[in-house]
Formats: sequence, structure tokens, C-alpha cells
Amino acid sequence: MMVSAAQHGHQDLRHEALRILLEAEPGAKAAAALALPEPGAAYGELDTEAHITLTADQLARLPGRPERPRLVEAKQVPTRSPFTLEGRAALLHAICHIEFNAINLALDAVWRFAEMPAAFYLDWIQVAREEALHFNLLRGHLQTLGHDYGDFEAHNGLWSMCEKTQEDILARMALVPRTLEARGLDATPLIQNKLTRAGDTAAVEILDIILREEVGHVAIGNRWFHHLCQQRGLDARTLYPELVKRYEAPRLKPPFNEAARLAAGFTEDELAFLLGTD
Repeated sequence: MMVSAAQHGHQDLRHEALRILLEAEPGAKAAAALALPEPGAAYGELDTEAHITLTADQLARLPGRPERPRLVEAKQVPTRSPFTLEGRAALLHAICHIEFNAINLALDAVWRFAEMPAAFYLDWIQVAREEALHFNLLRGHLQTLGHDYGDFEAHNGLWSMCEKTQEDILARMALVPRTLEARGLDATPLIQNKLTRAGDTAAVEILDIILREEVGHVAIGNRWFHHLCQQRGLDARTLYPELVKRYEAPRLKPPFNEAARLAAGFTEDELAFLLGTD
């Protein structure tokens, strides 16, 4: 269907999401994502039915990202102590890189998958805006430490799963927001503990904002995963481990932030599966 509202300055929000996704300069990408309509604002044209085909040039530039950071295998990213200035900057850079990728992941969901309810696209536009804010907060703090985004090596795990699931929106919802991104719910309190001991209260406060909003992002992934399971007549509880195996997603390990996961829409049965107690 075509949803029309007062013009926001964009001919079509799904094409606008693709345009921002292809933007390579991090500051420009974040600014453009933040300029997308806020929740409750008047939206422009939103064609939910169109299947968008990329040109060869667009395909070659997908996703838009800078030359730095240099991308390496995850195991090749060095581990540094957060109790040195350099190590703390490297840790915050890694989180900043996750947030940069998360902008791309949200935008990719908007342009790539057609024939979803209008609320699906508006949800992921909201996520893109908030991920851009997270990126800016972390990058700004990183700059106070004498570094910038791109100064350290990074890995491409989040976008790799995005590519693996590009043909199936159900697998995308299962394995990106509610698997890879949900790991942030578990990891953030542990990272905050280290940063508190290192005396970086500003970073801890930024991660408070990110954790609060990431609960909402994972909840959006959970909501659409269960919507699609119901639509296809599939059992979400039994399907999830099948998808983990099929797409070679990581089996998550404890400790889990059970309170945050429950707030994000995980069921007690799903937590039992993660804990291996089912």
C-alpha cells in the first residue's frame, strides 16, 4: 500500500534510507539519519510495496563506509586494557563501530524488505535515528581522548550477518537485532563496570543512554520476528535454533542481562534456551 502524509521533504522514505545507507562519510551519514522524521512527525511518501532494485554502482557501494577503520577478522582485533588511555579509547572505538554498523543495519531493513506493514518501516527509521545519536555521542567522547572513529582496526561481523540474511526478512529479524545486537544488552553492564573502575563517568553515562534505547531496538526485532512467525504459521521457539544453525550465527554465552532481555520481549522459554536449561 501507499501511505501518504504531509511532505517531509523526501519523495520516498525507503529510497531516502537507501541514499543514507550509501553515504560513506560517517558524520554525514549520522547527520542524515538524524534528519529523518521523528516518531509522530509528518511523514512523506512511504511505498511499502515497491521492491527496490540497486544499480551496479549502488551495489558496489553497499554499505557506504569510510576507508578507515581497516576491517580485519574479529579474532585479529587486539584486546587492550581499559585501564590505559589507549586501551579505553580502543574499547570505545569498538562500540562506536558497532553503532555505525547499527545505523546501516536499520537503514538496510527499511529499503530492502518490501510488503511489510507501514509500522515496520517507521520502527526502523526510529532505530536509525537513535543509532546515529549513539554514534555521535561515542565519537564525540572518543575525540576528547585524542582519537577519532577510524583510528583502530575493527571487524565486520554485524554487516556479514546482514548480508547472509538479505534474502529472508524473518532470518534478518531473528539473527541481527535479537541475536547479535541483543548481545549488547548483556555486555554493556560489564563494560560499564570496567569504565567506572577506570574513572570514565562520561562514557558510563553515554552507555546508560545506549542501553536504555537498545532495549527498545531489540524489542522491535522481537516484535517483527514473532509477527512474521505468526504470519507464516511457524513456531518461533523451535524455529530460532534452526536459523542459528542454518546461518551459522554464534550461540550466545552467559552471563545474560535477563532483566533487559525480558524488557526487550524475550520470553522465559527463550531465556531458558539461552541458558541451556530448557
